Amino acid sequence: MLCSCHIFLLLIVIGFTSGAANNSYQNCLQVAARFATTVPNGPVPDIRATQGFNVSCPQLSNVSCPGSMINGVCVFQQKLCVTCINGSTVRIRVQSNGLPRRCMLVPLTAQIAEINVDFEVNFNPDVSVNSPNQSPTTTAAVSTLLCNITNQASVPATSAFTMGQYSMPQNALAGIAVDGVEILNANSMNAVDPFYPTGGYPAEGADQCISHPAGSGEFHYHIASGCMVNPPAGNLTGCSPEIGCLNNVANYSLKTFSSYKTLTVIGIAKDGHVIYGPYDSSGQQVTSGFDVCNGMFYDSIGNYAYFATTTYPYITGCFGPGNYPNAKPNCTANPVQSYTKSSYAALMTTSTGTTSPIQSYTNSSYTASMTTSTTTTSSPQSYTNSSYSTSITTLTGRSNSTQSYTNLSSAASMTTSTTTTSPAQSYINSTYIASITTSTDKPNSTQSYTNSSSAASITTSTTTTSSPQSYKNSSYSTSIITSTGRTNSTQSYTKSSYTASMTTSTGTTLNVLSSIINFIAFFIVFMHMIIIN
Repeated sequence: MLCSCHIFLLLIVIGFTSGAANNSYQNCLQVAARFATTVPNGPVPDIRATQGFNVSCPQLSNVSCPGSMINGVCVFQQKLCVTCINGSTVRIRVQSNGLPRRCMLVPLTAQIAEINVDFEVNFNPDVSVNSPNQSPTTTAAVSTLLCNITNQASVPATSAFTMGQYSMPQNALAGIAVDGVEILNANSMNAVDPFYPTGGYPAEGADQCISHPAGSGEFHYHIASGCMVNPPAGNLTGCSPEIGCLNNVANYSLKTFSSYKTLTVIGIAKDGHVIYGPYDSSGQQVTSGFDVCNGMFYDSIGNYAYFATTTYPYITGCFGPGNYPNAKPNCTANPVQSYTKSSYAALMTTSTGTTSPIQSYTNSSYTASMTTSTTTTSSPQSYTNSSYSTSITTLTGRSNSTQSYTNLSSAASMTTSTTTTSPAQSYINSTYIASITTSTDKPNSTQSYTNSSSAASITTSTTTTSSPQSYKNSSYSTSIITSTGRTNSTQSYTKSSYTASMTTSTGTTLNVLSSIINFIAFFIVFMHMIIIN
């Protein structure tokens, strides 16, 4: 029988493995409130046709200006609408013209264009660490996945991603930052890390917010920046050595969040998952616990999100969840040291990532003084303890399983099986194996228990309901055999010569009533004698 502590632990495990993500309408509204929106009531047919937030930027030329030149100063509008749509599945719609609420520094001949990004997706969809969307295992496979500028063109079906009628193509789009600027795929046009490239390619330039335009004019990020949540006023500088940016872009990125050392929303990915800054809710920098996509299960509820990191792919490299390979991509000189599961992901992992496994446990000669297996559901299993291997073998809490337990000669001084429901089981204790073999609380089971010559000094079977059973104790095998509490069962008990010094069979309804009546009668006689005396 499971004790209360076992039940409590089981409930904890169930809570970890079956939790749902925070994807309610209110959860969505809380995330949407972090965006610098300019449209109070969305969605709208075309974000470009709305009134936005005016930004003046003297350092942009007439070639670069995405708005109008007024008295020699570039003036443009930042436009952003983020709408939560209530329903059986909460959805979020993101509409942006791709421009920030701040100035930009680009080469005088570089063009910045107003664009139209419009997509709708399930908000924070439920995902499982046991069902990864991406599972590369080799360097070649990891590189093929991550070092591909269009690898985020397709979105997992669970996200139900759709594009707006007037939206531009989004093949390289990974998400949208809270300031409305695009977060593009982690790679440059050369399919390498933009800031720590391999293959002899040069690193790309950027402004002090670590942002820059593409050749087509799309202004974007590849790496997280504090400018997303706190846009600077006035003119910008470049990503130069003077501000500690050019020589170590990754560390500079982290420094820009010095005032945001907590769980901070910095964007939404195209698959509907939230993007957070480089710190978790406890104020710790996220340096591990993320998968190959840069996503992480970060709480006991089962929420999955992308986190800004100082290693490639920096924000998100693919749409997760992904696996945790030993291999690393070959397109960056700044890879992660290792992909590791967060503590929450580890707790949510069932049987090393496989549900309902077929398992084989073997304890060889002299290997274990105690072997314990607990709380496994729906698995065909074989447990073998070879000669002299185990002094105690215990199996508890196993439901709906086909199991075979074998203890060879002198293997176990005690073998115990408890709390098994509806299994077909065979327990065999060979010569001189067990001093005590106990089977308890087994409803609705077909069971065969055999104790060979001199195998058990005591064999006890209790509380079995509705089960065809056969119990055989050969010569000299059992000094006491007890069977109790058995209702509606077909039973055959065979005892060879000299088998039992005492055999007791009780537990039918009549026997129970008889025992009760005898006890009452004894009690009445006893009380009567006291009164007489």
